[in-house]
Amino acid sequence: MAKVVDITEKLTFDGNPSLVIKGKKLEVNADAPTMLKVMGLMSTGQSGLSETLKTYDLMFPEKSQKEIEKLKLSFQDLTVVIQEAIGLITGEDVDQGE
Repeated sequence: MAKVVDITEKLTFDGNPSLVIKGKKLEVNADAPTMLKVMGLMSTGQSGLSETLKTYDLMFPEKSQKEIEKLKLSFQDLTVVIQEAIGLITGEDVDQGE
C-alpha cells in the first residue's frame, strides 16, 4: 500500500484578505492558482494594459470589481490598488492590517 500523509492541520483555510478603500472592504482572491497566474503575468517584465486587465480580473471578484468601478479611479490609482493587492497577498510592503 502506498504511503498516505494527511497535511490538513498544516494548512490555513482563512479565506481571502481584503483591502479597504473609502470605508469599503474589497475582497482579493488569494488562492494559490490565481496568484500563480498573477505572478506569471507580472514576471514577464511587461506590465502593459493587457497584463493589468488580466491581473485585475483574476485578483478581484465581481463584487469587488463593482465597488472599484463605483470609485471612478484614475488608471494610475487603479494600478496602485492592484499593486497593493499583490503586496497584501505576498506579504510585501504591507503597512497595516485589520
